[in-house]
Amino acid sequence: KGRGWRLLVAIADVSHYVRDGDPLDQDARERGTSVYFPRRVIPMLPEALSNELCSLKPAVDRLCMVCDMTVSAAGVIGDYRFYPAVMHSRARLTYNQVWSWLTDPAAAPAEAKPLLPHLDQLHAVFRALLAAREKRGAIDFDTVETQLEFDIRGKIVRVVPAPRNDAHRLIEECMLAANVCTAQYLAANEHPVLYRVHDTPPPDKLAALRDFLGGCGLALSGGDAPTAGDYAALLLRIKTRPDYPLLQTVLLRSLSQAQYRPDNVGHFGLAYEAHAHFTSP
Repeated sequence: KGRGWRLLVAIADVSHYVRDGDPLDQDARERGTSVYFPRRVIPMLPEALSNELCSLKPAVDRLCMVCDMTVSAAGVIGDYRFYPAVMHSRARLTYNQVWSWLTDPAAAPAEAKPLLPHLDQLHAVFRALLAAREKRGAIDFDTVETQLEFDIRGKIVRVVPAPRNDAHRLIEECMLAANVCTAQYLAANEHPVLYRVHDTPPPDKLAALRDFLGGCGLALSGGDAPTAGDYAALLLRIKTRPDYPLLQTVLLRSLSQAQYRPDNVGHFGLAYEAHAHFTSP
């Protein structure tokens, strides 16, 4: 839309099928969450819902809840609204598929060609949101996730890195955008909610961090009340040092633990005034 975008983030509308207090709800409360193991999942809801009616499939209609946002060229979220809708997915894609097509469009198969303009726009939205993230000073730790590899008997063979690319990150940024709208909407309507909060670093951890950094010839700006931007600036400054992984870990451990709380104290790491979940945690 002009120099910006209209971004729609949609999730399956489980509440259409599971009502408060009904047998499905009572049964789900016995588990509390779905449980994810390396090779299997124990779903909170019956598989007829979790793997079928509330699971996206290409070329099939699915009931969903939508966060419909406008995003400026600078990555700033403007108007937004929430509403129930019907989603008709066009394709089932993997992160690695999408990233390979974005990096080398000429090598994309013929069936992917109609999707490329949409994926290009989505990537452009991501870059705008990422620029806004950097401008507000959010911390972006460069951590490496791992995955387990098994033999045919189900025994762990090795633990290997699971590299992330922009396809992973663009989904995360779109979800974060929906989360911010959710928090703003619920706060504006004074609706009780468990916010995802991340408090400022505790004084004792901050003091220990400054002692450690001093021994490495480094300093964290911000005095007794550093901001996420102070952390982000230091991470950028030390990125080329050989001891960067160690320093990043020490910085990470100096932070408070994120929590779910009814009182909103903001999200320090993401530099958000309010953060809640559009999807169920």
